[in-house]
Amino acid sequence: MAGSRFLNTVSGAALTMAVAVSGGVVAAVAVPTSAYAAVVRNIVVNGAGQAGNEAIKSKLSIKPGQSFTDADINQSIRNLYSSGYFSDVKISVSGSTLVVNVTENQLINQVVFNGNRKVNDKKLQGVVQLHSLGPYNEAQAQLDIQHIKDAYSSIGRSDVEVSIQTATVQDNRINVAFVIDEGGRTKTRKINFEGNTTYGDSRLASVILTKRSTPLSFLTRKDIYNPDKLREDERLLREFYNNHGFPDFRILSTDVDYDETDNSYSITFNLDEGDRYRFGDIGVESTVAGVDVSNLGGDIRTKAGKIYDADDIQKTAEAIAASVSSQGYPFAQVNPRGDRSFTNDTYSVNYEIDQGMKAYIERIEIVGNTRTRDYVIRREFDLAEGDAYNREMIARTKRRLEALGYFSEVDIKTLPGSAPDRVVLQVNVTDEPTGSFSIGAGYDAEGDSLVLELSVEERNFLGRGQYIRASAGLGDDDSQIYNFSFTEPFFLGYRLAAGFDIYRASSSSNEYYNYAETAGALRLTAPLTDDLYSTVKYVYQQFEYDGQGDWQNPANLSPVYQNLVINGPWTVSSIEQQFNFATVDNRQLPREGVLAQLTNTVAGLGGDSHYYSMEGKARWYQMISDQADIIGSLTARGGFVTPFDDTLNVFDQFTIGGQQIRGFKQNGIGPRTVTQGDALGSQYYATLSAETNFPLPGIPEDINLRGAAYVDAGSAWGNAVEVANTAIEGVDFSIRASAGVALIWNSPFGDLRFDYAVPFVKEDFDETQRFRFGIANTF
Repeated sequence: MAGSRFLNTVSGAALTMAVAVSGGVVAAVAVPTSAYAAVVRNIVVNGAGQAGNEAIKSKLSIKPGQSFTDADINQSIRNLYSSGYFSDVKISVSGSTLVVNVTENQLINQVVFNGNRKVNDKKLQGVVQLHSLGPYNEAQAQLDIQHIKDAYSSIGRSDVEVSIQTATVQDNRINVAFVIDEGGRTKTRKINFEGNTTYGDSRLASVILTKRSTPLSFLTRKDIYNPDKLREDERLLREFYNNHGFPDFRILSTDVDYDETDNSYSITFNLDEGDRYRFGDIGVESTVAGVDVSNLGGDIRTKAGKIYDADDIQKTAEAIAASVSSQGYPFAQVNPRGDRSFTNDTYSVNYEIDQGMKAYIERIEIVGNTRTRDYVIRREFDLAEGDAYNREMIARTKRRLEALGYFSEVDIKTLPGSAPDRVVLQVNVTDEPTGSFSIGAGYDAEGDSLVLELSVEERNFLGRGQYIRASAGLGDDDSQIYNFSFTEPFFLGYRLAAGFDIYRASSSSNEYYNYAETAGALRLTAPLTDDLYSTVKYVYQQFEYDGQGDWQNPANLSPVYQNLVINGPWTVSSIEQQFNFATVDNRQLPREGVLAQLTNTVAGLGGDSHYYSMEGKARWYQMISDQADIIGSLTARGGFVTPFDDTLNVFDQFTIGGQQIRGFKQNGIGPRTVTQGDALGSQYYATLSAETNFPLPGIPEDINLRGAAYVDAGSAWGNAVEVANTAIEGVDFSIRASAGVALIWNSPFGDLRFDYAVPFVKEDFDETQRFRFGIANTF
């Protein structure tokens, strides 16, 4: 048998018989080989059935007249199996003929789903691989069962049961049915934190993504347990503590218990907070010749005495890297070196500027984006292909991508390029839903009516990164409000946000007249720093007034309303320039930081109004109690308007009331006519508010229901509206003040706020309104 060759492969096993001589004993041994080459003249296929002989031959790596080895036989078998159409494959050589014997899988006639109510057929069809006219094999069927279970787990139904049934129809074809028992909804019954002494459980619960189950959880589905989401929760906790003074924070363990009796999970985070640190000495050093470190002081956010913040360290490193790059050192990298002092709990940081690797970006690859277009991701880079590799600028890009809100996960990897000085950047992202539909309610103070609003919002329209919002509101007394907004965040390829707004409102609830406003705006926003933006806006408004009821005859109206009805419609054409500054940690529920806005307006580019106005507002947030999650805030507002031609229209002046000093009607404060009590608005106003915001005792934090208590004070004074033969009161500066409480609900239908305020300093002619209901506002 020595020297003979036996080729008979079953399921990819290729063996050769050889002779082994050891200690004078001759034995026949089977050993794998791929060194021996052979040639066949023809190929015979048995059992092809519907697949067809030629289709099978096309999968072979062996061709008549060409030499082949056992490795080619193995590869041919793998190719046939990978097609999914065969349950068994055997290849053998008989003389000069290659014999291929196959057994076909059954073909699928139809795939159906039975018992599914919570997940529709279309979604399930997208997660299974078995499909009509495709081959059926048991291994893929089991994988598809797991895919269906995963789809149900994503909506909180981890105890779903899935089985599969098949029925032969004809010609080796079968129908496949996935039979689904959806089971009950899996809940997250408890979320516990152990070892936390600085921050209370409710504060930490607000940081993580997973929430406890509540009666409204079926709307938000934030109570769904998911191991990947749990890992993200751990990252968020580490990030939160690292940004609030705890560089030594650790998660000792995360315990997850599943209770089969009520189909729920309990999660316990075991924490070690460590000591809280403040920044100590801050320095900058450079080993790169020519870098002037004396010019880098403006880039440093980590100030001595400030609470340790890892995010500030990262942003400082990025800012220094950008400055050094602009000095002509694109390869320089910044390495923050920390030094703890255990005696006084300080953390000194030295930013060391070193020469990084001299490499260039060969290619930027985008992976995982199923919806967002590549260019939306690429434009967030300050680097392009061919530029010098800079680690800090890549870290800045990662933060920008995360801040977009388009992705649930962002990761940027550096891979070797085609040469030692070339690197490939691989950007891995996971798209997440960016559209929303909401039903909200608010109070239209101008029309003194309740308004129900439907809105549709998309933050990543067609994957282009564009923002679109449309809303419609209907209220009692025929009040109607319509809005449409569009924003292109990268206008003409620059980091400029351009957009337009269209607005229409009408109301019949005023005591004297019907009111309608139509407005449109064009705007352009440019970032000045990471925290400061400037917006230029052109606004065109048209106001229409029409007397109603007994006041349809304008002669019955007061002089103010006569002017509005008889001389309308009115138009205002204006240019606005606005600065917006924001350092808050969370836009939805700020706990720390500042929100500020300054608006300059010039009206008079045509139209009926000619004036200049300036209006500013700022709100400072600070934690009063980290343990109890009590937030304090101070808000200051003010403004003035001055005419170019000595007079203003009544709609040019400021209307002050319930939005600024709660407990009063909107336009309930300020100058008004003595006889009729017509509100004229004011030329000047200033207000100051102090508020505490706190969780309600006994209410789960995941219901997002909080309380507030506040004190408001301020004044509205001055008048430039001409009113013939009518006395005016309230023109002089006079303080008003109120105190109140509020209930704030971050509901699935929008952020709602219920206020009850009592004025305790007011004028006799002021109009009060103790209860107010509307959309919650961070300002």
